[in-house]
Amino acid sequence: MSVTIGVDPHKASHTAAALDQAGQLLDQQQFPATDAGYQALRRWAESWPQRCWAVEGAGGMGRPLAQRLVADREHVLDVPAKLAARVRVLSTGHGRKTDPVDAVSVAAVAHNAAGLRQVVVEDHAVVLHLLTNRREDLVGMRTQTINRLHRLLVDLVPGGARRNLTANRAAALLAALTPAGQPALTRWQLATELVADVRQLEERIAAVEARIKTAVAQSNTSLLELFGVGPVLAARFLGEVGDVRRFPTKHHFAAHTGTAPLEASSGQVIRHRLSRAGDRKLNHALYMMAMVQVRRPSTGQAYYRRKLAEGKSPKEALRCLKRRLSDAVYRCLLADQHHQPSPVGLA
Repeated sequence: MSVTIGVDPHKASHTAAALDQAGQLLDQQQFPATDAGYQALRRWAESWPQRCWAVEGAGGMGRPLAQRLVADREHVLDVPAKLAARVRVLSTGHGRKTDPVDAVSVAAVAHNAAGLRQVVVEDHAVVLHLLTNRREDLVGMRTQTINRLHRLLVDLVPGGARRNLTANRAAALLAALTPAGQPALTRWQLATELVADVRQLEERIAAVEARIKTAVAQSNTSLLELFGVGPVLAARFLGEVGDVRRFPTKHHFAAHTGTAPLEASSGQVIRHRLSRAGDRKLNHALYMMAMVQVRRPSTGQAYYRRKLAEGKSPKEALRCLKRRLSDAVYRCLLADQHHQPSPVGLA
Protein backbone atom coordinates (compact mmCIF):
# COMPACT_ATOMS: atom_id res chain seq x y z
CA MET A 1 0.00 0.00 0.00
CA SER A 2 1.41 3.37 -1.06
CA VAL A 3 1.28 6.00 1.70
CA THR A 4 1.85 9.74 1.57
CA ILE A 5 3.39 11.25 4.69
CA GLY A 6 2.81 14.98 5.03
CA VAL A 7 5.01 16.98 7.37
CA ASP A 8 4.37 20.42 8.84
CA PRO A 9 7.89 21.47 9.92
CA HIS A 10 8.75 23.97 12.64
CA LYS A 11 11.93 25.00 14.39
CA ALA A 12 11.19 22.96 17.51
CA SER A 13 8.93 20.17 16.20
CA HIS A 14 7.67 18.32 13.13
CA THR A 15 4.07 17.13 12.84
CA ALA A 16 3.54 14.21 10.44
CA ALA A 17 0.34 12.70 9.02
CA ALA A 18 0.07 9.54 6.90
CA LEU A 19 -2.64 9.18 4.24
CA ASP A 20 -3.45 6.00 2.33
CA GLN A 21 -4.17 5.73 -1.40
CA ALA A 22 -7.79 6.74 -0.80
CA GLY A 23 -6.72 9.87 1.10
CA GLN A 24 -7.82 8.49 4.47
CA LEU A 25 -5.84 9.40 7.56
CA LEU A 26 -3.92 6.41 8.94
CA ASP A 27 -2.04 8.07 11.77
CA GLN A 28 -0.42 11.33 12.82
CA GLN A 29 2.27 12.12 15.34
CA GLN A 30 4.41 15.04 16.49
CA PHE A 31 8.16 14.66 16.88
CA PRO A 32 10.77 17.04 18.33
CA ALA A 33 13.16 18.59 15.81
CA THR A 34 16.17 16.81 17.29
CA ASP A 35 18.33 13.85 16.28
CA ALA A 36 16.31 11.61 18.57
CA GLY A 37 13.08 13.03 17.18
CA TYR A 38 14.23 12.39 13.61
CA GLN A 39 15.06 8.77 14.42
CA ALA A 40 11.64 8.37 16.05
CA LEU A 41 10.01 9.83 12.92
CA ARG A 42 11.86 7.35 10.71
CA ARG A 43 10.87 4.41 12.92
CA TRP A 44 7.24 5.56 12.82
CA ALA A 45 7.34 5.77 9.01
CA GLU A 46 8.81 2.26 8.64
CA SER A 47 5.28 0.91 9.12
CA TRP A 48 4.68 1.83 5.45
CA PRO A 49 7.51 0.53 3.23
CA GLN A 50 5.96 2.12 0.13
CA ARG A 51 5.94 5.75 1.22
CA CYS A 52 6.38 9.20 -0.22
CA TRP A 53 7.23 12.20 1.93
CA ALA A 54 5.68 15.63 1.41
CA VAL A 55 7.36 18.47 3.30
CA GLU A 56 5.88 21.95 3.42
CA GLY A 57 8.41 24.58 2.42
CA ALA A 58 11.28 22.20 1.65
CA GLY A 59 13.27 25.23 0.49
CA GLY A 60 12.68 27.15 3.71
CA MET A 61 11.74 25.99 7.19
CA GLY A 62 11.51 22.39 6.01
CA ARG A 63 14.93 22.35 4.32
CA PRO A 64 16.89 20.62 7.14
CA LEU A 65 14.34 17.81 7.43
CA ALA A 66 13.87 17.42 3.67
CA GLN A 67 17.62 17.30 3.04
CA ARG A 68 18.12 14.73 5.78
CA LEU A 69 15.39 12.53 4.34
CA VAL A 70 16.82 12.76 0.82
CA ALA A 71 20.28 11.90 2.16
CA ASP A 72 18.68 8.76 3.63
CA ARG A 73 17.40 7.87 0.13
CA GLU A 74 13.79 8.82 0.77
CA HIS A 75 11.46 10.17 -1.92
CA VAL A 76 10.53 13.72 -0.88
CA LEU A 77 8.24 16.27 -2.53
CA ASP A 78 8.21 20.00 -1.84
CA VAL A 79 4.71 21.33 -1.08
CA PRO A 80 4.30 25.13 -1.32
CA ALA A 81 2.62 26.66 1.72
CA LYS A 82 0.02 28.36 -0.50
CA LEU A 83 -1.24 25.03 -1.85
CA ALA A 84 -1.47 23.54 1.63
CA ALA A 85 -3.37 26.62 2.84
CA ARG A 86 -5.92 26.31 0.03
CA VAL A 87 -6.58 22.68 0.89
CA ARG A 88 -6.98 23.57 4.56
CA VAL A 89 -9.45 26.37 3.83
CA LEU A 90 -11.56 24.17 1.55
CA SER A 91 -11.59 21.20 3.90
CA THR A 92 -13.99 20.54 6.74
CA GLY A 93 -13.35 22.01 10.15
CA HIS A 94 -13.84 25.66 9.18
CA GLY A 95 -10.23 25.98 7.99
CA ARG A 96 -8.81 26.09 11.51
CA LYS A 97 -5.01 26.19 11.47
CA THR A 98 -3.33 23.65 13.71
CA ASP A 99 -0.19 21.61 13.19
CA PRO A 100 -2.06 18.28 12.73
CA VAL A 101 -4.48 19.90 10.25
CA ASP A 102 -1.56 21.46 8.36
CA ALA A 103 0.22 18.10 8.13
CA VAL A 104 -2.91 16.47 6.69
CA SER A 105 -3.28 19.33 4.20
CA VAL A 106 0.33 18.93 3.07
CA ALA A 107 -0.17 15.20 2.53
CA ALA A 108 -3.45 15.84 0.67
CA VAL A 109 -1.71 18.23 -1.73
CA ALA A 110 0.99 15.67 -2.52
CA HIS A 111 -1.65 12.94 -2.87
CA ASN A 112 -3.77 14.85 -5.39
CA ALA A 113 -1.57 17.43 -7.10
CA ALA A 114 0.78 16.78 -10.00
CA GLY A 115 3.97 18.57 -10.89
CA LEU A 116 5.32 19.10 -7.38
CA ARG A 117 9.07 19.59 -7.21
CA GLN A 118 11.05 16.60 -6.06
CA VAL A 119 13.63 17.50 -3.44
CA VAL A 120 17.21 16.62 -4.38
CA VAL A 121 20.50 16.74 -2.52
CA GLU A 122 21.91 20.26 -2.35
CA ASP A 123 24.59 20.90 -4.96
CA HIS A 124 26.98 23.60 -6.16
CA ALA A 125 24.09 25.95 -6.90
CA VAL A 126 23.45 26.26 -3.16
CA VAL A 127 27.05 27.44 -2.64
CA LEU A 128 26.54 30.17 -5.24
CA HIS A 129 23.20 31.11 -3.70
CA LEU A 130 24.76 31.52 -0.25
CA LEU A 131 27.70 33.54 -1.55
CA THR A 132 25.55 35.93 -3.62
CA ASN A 133 23.23 36.48 -0.67
CA ARG A 134 26.25 37.23 1.51
CA ARG A 135 27.53 39.75 -1.03
CA GLU A 136 24.08 41.34 -1.20
CA ASP A 137 24.02 41.71 2.59
CA LEU A 138 27.48 43.32 2.64
CA VAL A 139 26.60 45.72 -0.19
CA GLY A 140 23.46 46.71 1.70
CA MET A 141 25.50 47.37 4.83
CA ARG A 142 27.94 49.49 2.83
CA THR A 143 25.07 51.52 1.37
CA GLN A 144 23.61 52.12 4.83
CA THR A 145 27.01 53.20 6.16
CA ILE A 146 27.56 55.64 3.29
CA ASN A 147 24.09 57.10 3.84
CA ARG A 148 24.95 57.71 7.49
CA LEU A 149 28.20 59.32 6.35
CA HIS A 150 26.25 61.61 4.02
CA ARG A 151 24.06 62.78 6.93
CA LEU A 152 27.11 63.71 9.02
CA LEU A 153 28.89 65.46 6.15
CA VAL A 154 25.87 67.67 5.51
CA ASP A 155 26.58 69.33 8.89
CA LEU A 156 30.35 69.42 8.37
CA VAL A 157 30.70 70.48 4.72
CA PRO A 158 28.62 73.26 3.11
CA GLY A 159 26.24 71.54 0.72
CA GLY A 160 27.35 68.11 1.91
CA ALA A 161 29.16 65.54 -0.20
CA ARG A 162 28.37 64.80 -3.83
CA ARG A 163 26.67 61.63 -4.96
CA ASN A 164 28.65 58.43 -5.51
CA LEU A 165 30.55 59.04 -2.29
CA THR A 166 33.50 56.72 -1.69
CA ALA A 167 35.68 56.15 1.34
CA ASN A 168 38.63 57.99 -0.26
CA ARG A 169 36.53 61.04 -1.17
CA ALA A 170 35.03 61.18 2.31
CA ALA A 171 38.47 60.85 3.88
CA ALA A 172 39.77 63.72 1.73
CA LEU A 173 36.85 65.93 2.79
CA LEU A 174 37.39 65.15 6.45
CA ALA A 175 41.14 65.76 6.20
CA ALA A 176 40.48 69.28 4.94
CA LEU A 177 38.19 70.13 7.85
CA THR A 178 39.01 71.78 11.16
CA PRO A 179 35.95 71.17 13.35
CA ALA A 180 35.06 73.99 15.70
CA GLY A 181 33.15 73.11 18.83
CA GLN A 182 32.39 69.83 20.53
CA PRO A 183 29.33 68.88 18.37
CA ALA A 184 31.34 69.40 15.16
CA LEU A 185 34.28 67.45 16.59
CA THR A 186 32.02 64.56 17.55
CA ARG A 187 30.49 64.53 14.06
CA TRP A 188 33.99 64.54 12.54
CA GLN A 189 35.09 61.64 14.74
CA LEU A 190 31.98 59.61 13.92
CA ALA A 191 32.40 60.31 10.21
CA THR A 192 36.02 59.14 10.43
CA GLU A 193 34.85 55.90 12.05
CA LEU A 194 32.26 55.42 9.29
CA VAL A 195 34.95 55.85 6.63
CA ALA A 196 36.90 53.04 8.31
CA ASP A 197 33.72 50.93 8.36
CA VAL A 198 33.19 51.52 4.63
CA ARG A 199 36.74 50.45 3.85
CA GLN A 200 36.37 47.32 5.94
CA LEU A 201 33.10 46.45 4.20
CA GLU A 202 34.68 47.00 0.78
CA GLU A 203 37.45 44.57 1.72
CA ARG A 204 34.89 41.98 2.78
CA ILE A 205 32.90 42.52 -0.44
CA ALA A 206 36.06 42.05 -2.50
CA ALA A 207 36.84 38.85 -0.61
CA VAL A 208 33.39 37.33 -1.17
CA GLU A 209 33.48 38.38 -4.83
CA ALA A 210 36.76 36.49 -5.20
CA ARG A 211 35.06 33.41 -3.73
CA ILE A 212 32.15 33.89 -6.14
CA LYS A 213 34.53 34.11 -9.10
CA THR A 214 36.20 30.86 -8.06
CA ALA A 215 32.89 29.09 -7.50
CA VAL A 216 31.53 30.22 -10.89
CA ALA A 217 34.69 29.00 -12.61
CA GLN A 218 34.20 25.60 -10.96
CA SER A 219 30.66 25.41 -12.37
CA ASN A 220 31.94 25.57 -15.99
CA THR A 221 28.89 27.60 -16.96
CA SER A 222 28.41 29.09 -20.42
CA LEU A 223 26.61 32.10 -18.93
CA LEU A 224 29.87 34.04 -18.92
CA GLU A 225 29.76 33.99 -22.72
CA LEU A 226 26.67 36.23 -22.67
CA PHE A 227 27.36 39.94 -23.09
CA GLY A 228 26.89 41.77 -19.81
CA VAL A 229 27.19 38.71 -17.55
CA GLY A 230 30.10 38.59 -15.13
CA PRO A 231 30.80 36.21 -12.25
CA VAL A 232 28.38 37.95 -9.86
CA LEU A 233 25.40 37.86 -12.24
CA ALA A 234 26.26 34.31 -13.34
CA ALA A 235 26.32 33.24 -9.69
CA ARG A 236 22.93 34.89 -9.16
CA PHE A 237 21.40 33.02 -12.10
CA LEU A 238 22.90 29.67 -11.10
CA GLY A 239 22.12 30.07 -7.41
CA GLU A 240 18.52 31.21 -7.81
CA VAL A 241 17.49 28.86 -10.63
CA GLY A 242 19.09 25.62 -9.46
CA ASP A 243 17.97 22.80 -11.75
CA VAL A 244 16.64 24.59 -14.84
CA ARG A 245 14.97 21.39 -16.04
CA ARG A 246 12.12 22.09 -13.65
CA PHE A 247 10.97 24.65 -16.25
CA PRO A 248 9.52 22.75 -19.26
CA THR A 249 9.90 25.67 -21.70
CA LYS A 250 11.44 29.10 -21.98
CA HIS A 251 7.96 30.53 -21.43
CA HIS A 252 7.72 28.90 -18.00
CA PHE A 253 11.17 30.25 -17.20
CA ALA A 254 10.15 33.75 -18.31
CA ALA A 255 7.12 33.60 -16.03
CA HIS A 256 9.44 32.63 -13.16
CA THR A 257 11.78 35.56 -13.87
CA GLY A 258 8.88 38.01 -14.17
CA THR A 259 9.75 38.88 -17.78
CA ALA A 260 6.62 37.37 -19.33
CA PRO A 261 4.29 40.36 -19.86
CA LEU A 262 0.69 40.20 -18.73
CA GLU A 263 -2.03 40.98 -21.25
CA ALA A 264 -3.99 44.16 -20.49
CA SER A 265 -6.02 44.47 -23.69
CA SER A 266 -9.36 46.24 -23.90
CA GLY A 267 -11.59 46.27 -26.97
CA GLN A 268 -9.55 47.00 -30.07
CA VAL A 269 -6.51 48.06 -28.05
CA ILE A 270 -4.03 45.23 -27.62
CA ARG A 271 -1.53 45.94 -24.86
CA HIS A 272 0.63 44.10 -22.38
CA ARG A 273 1.70 45.40 -19.01
CA LEU A 274 4.60 44.78 -16.69
CA SER A 275 4.50 41.63 -14.59
CA ARG A 276 5.35 42.02 -10.90
CA ALA A 277 5.30 38.27 -10.40
CA GLY A 278 8.27 35.93 -10.39
CA ASP A 279 11.65 35.92 -8.69
CA ARG A 280 12.61 39.58 -8.25
CA LYS A 281 16.30 38.79 -7.77
CA LEU A 282 16.42 37.07 -11.16
CA ASN A 283 14.42 39.92 -12.65
CA HIS A 284 16.93 42.45 -11.30
CA ALA A 285 19.83 40.40 -12.66
CA LEU A 286 18.23 40.48 -16.11
CA TYR A 287 17.70 44.23 -15.73
CA MET A 288 21.39 44.76 -14.97
CA MET A 289 22.32 42.61 -17.95
CA ALA A 290 19.94 44.55 -20.19
CA MET A 291 21.29 47.94 -19.07
CA VAL A 292 24.85 46.88 -19.90
CA GLN A 293 23.75 45.85 -23.39
CA VAL A 294 21.70 49.01 -23.97
CA ARG A 295 24.61 51.28 -23.07
CA ARG A 296 27.24 49.50 -25.16
CA PRO A 297 27.39 48.36 -28.79
CA SER A 298 25.85 44.89 -28.83
CA THR A 299 23.07 42.85 -30.39
CA GLY A 300 20.98 43.82 -27.37
CA GLN A 301 21.48 47.50 -28.10
CA ALA A 302 20.47 46.97 -31.74
CA TYR A 303 17.37 45.06 -30.64
CA TYR A 304 16.47 47.81 -28.14
CA ARG A 305 16.79 50.53 -30.76
CA ARG A 306 14.71 48.51 -33.21
CA LYS A 307 11.90 48.31 -30.66
CA LEU A 308 12.10 52.07 -30.13
CA ALA A 309 11.81 52.55 -33.88
CA GLU A 310 8.67 50.42 -33.86
CA GLY A 311 7.03 52.97 -31.57
CA LYS A 312 7.58 51.37 -28.17
CA SER A 313 8.45 53.50 -25.19
CA PRO A 314 11.92 53.12 -23.60
CA LYS A 315 10.42 51.08 -20.74
CA GLU A 316 8.50 48.82 -23.12
CA ALA A 317 11.59 48.30 -25.26
CA LEU A 318 13.61 47.41 -22.15
CA ARG A 319 10.98 44.86 -21.11
CA CYS A 320 11.17 43.26 -24.55
CA LEU A 321 14.95 43.05 -24.24
CA LYS A 322 14.71 41.51 -20.76
CA ARG A 323 12.41 38.81 -22.13
CA ARG A 324 14.87 38.13 -24.95
CA LEU A 325 17.72 37.87 -22.44
CA SER A 326 15.64 35.56 -20.26
CA ASP A 327 15.39 33.17 -23.20
CA ALA A 328 19.15 33.39 -23.76
CA VAL A 329 19.89 32.64 -20.11
CA TYR A 330 17.47 29.69 -20.22
CA ARG A 331 19.27 28.24 -23.26
CA CYS A 332 22.65 28.54 -21.54
CA LEU A 333 21.43 26.94 -18.32
CA LEU A 334 19.82 24.12 -20.29
CA ALA A 335 23.03 23.54 -22.25
CA ASP A 336 25.02 23.48 -18.99
CA GLN A 337 22.67 20.86 -17.51
CA HIS A 338 23.10 18.60 -20.56
CA HIS A 339 26.82 18.43 -19.78
CA GLN A 340 26.28 17.58 -16.13
CA PRO A 341 24.92 14.47 -14.39
CA SER A 342 21.31 14.52 -13.28
CA PRO A 343 20.71 15.73 -9.72
CA VAL A 344 20.38 13.06 -7.09
CA GLY A 345 16.75 12.40 -6.24
CA LEU A 346 16.28 8.93 -4.87
CA ALA A 347 12.96 7.17 -4.50
